[in-house]
Amino acid sequence: MGGKITYFFLATVLVLVFGVVAMEGVLLLLTGKPAAMGMGAIAFVLPVIGAWFLWHNTRFARDAHRLGRELATEDGANGADDGAPALTPGGRIDRDAADAVFARRQAEAEEAPGDWRVWFRLAVAYHDARDTPRARKAMQRAIALHDGDPVRA
Repeated sequence: MGGKITYFFLATVLVLVFGVVAMEGVLLLLTGKPAAMGMGAIAFVLPVIGAWFLWHNTRFARDAHRLGRELATEDGANGADDGAPALTPGGRIDRDAADAVFARRQAEAEEAPGDWRVWFRLAVAYHDARDTPRARKAMQRAIALHDGDPVRA
């Protein structure tokens, strides 16, 4: 729950910053000087790009959590284990254990490439192995498969 509160807080601060940048853009446009007006126009473009990124990241996080809840409900009903890797005494994920879980999840994804559950678990394994870009791509694939959207090869 703390992660959601932090995300909401940071997203709210970011939206406020977008507002300040847009207001500064208006002030720059009102100066009438060409250089300032150019900077003012750019000051409107930056919040739009930032809002687009914020929206897509928020939607991604929401969809990933939705799939996680659905999978947890299914696994709870089936009594399946989550395959979480072991932790070190300091509470971090053991690298060797994460690699073993990753190898198993990758083999499952190769066997059933059309199952969103397999791709979700692979995304978690990538995350545990500290490979965030591949984790994000695997999660995007899981979301697309779940929602019936076309999946890029």
